[in-house]
Amino acid sequence: MQINKTKKLYEGKSKAIYATDKSDVVIIEHKDTATAFDGVKKENLESKGQICAAISNLIFEHLEKNNIETHFIKVISDTDILAKSVEVIPVEVIVRNVAAGGFAKKYGVEEGLELKNITLEFCIKSDKLGDPMINQCQLTALGLVTRDELDFITGVTHKINELLTNLFLKAGIKLVDFKLEFGRYKNKIILCDEFSPDSCRLWDIATNKKLDKDRFRRDLGDVMAAYEEVLKRLKAVLS
Repeated sequence: MQINKTKKLYEGKSKAIYATDKSDVVIIEHKDTATAFDGVKKENLESKGQICAAISNLIFEHLEKNNIETHFIKVISDTDILAKSVEVIPVEVIVRNVAAGGFAKKYGVEEGLELKNITLEFCIKSDKLGDPMINQCQLTALGLVTRDELDFITGVTHKINELLTNLFLKAGIKLVDFKLEFGRYKNKIILCDEFSPDSCRLWDIATNKKLDKDRFRRDLGDVMAAYEEVLKRLKAVLS
């Protein structure tokens, strides 16, 4: 059965979400827009939406094959997917394997420091508030998640990190850190949003060359060449 777009539900910095004529299914479109510093820096990069969509789709398909339930249903174009319509939990889960970016600056450590253990951070998903960090007690106190939901999210996040760290290692890439989002779907918590170089840090294992959005944030150049390299390497190990 063909599923058609009806109205736009949401448009963010890098994606737009559309309702469809099937109530529990949405269409997610990846855009060419690149942003940094809460949208202060913004630019359109040709083919970015297509490449980010392709990377994210490969990652979600890999996770689904390894028993991680996600919102992903199927690819319908170079930039669009069909996805389950979820009640998004307004919390970002940040996983850090290596000190980098704001974490390194905030705690006064050298970028690239291998952390002695994986760290998880939680932030309220709010551009208006500047995505403030929040601890687990505050999350449950505000009713953003229940204790059982938080325990599930924490457990599945560690499993995702293990799966993806191993996957990227096979591709010659170090998974430095990444962001996840979750939603409620039919009384379950499932992974949603995306996984692309926009939402993680990826460094070449041999050279530590950045292959992610830091190339845009820090004016390092060759942004799309780096994204294309990630896609090429993932295709090679997942083929």
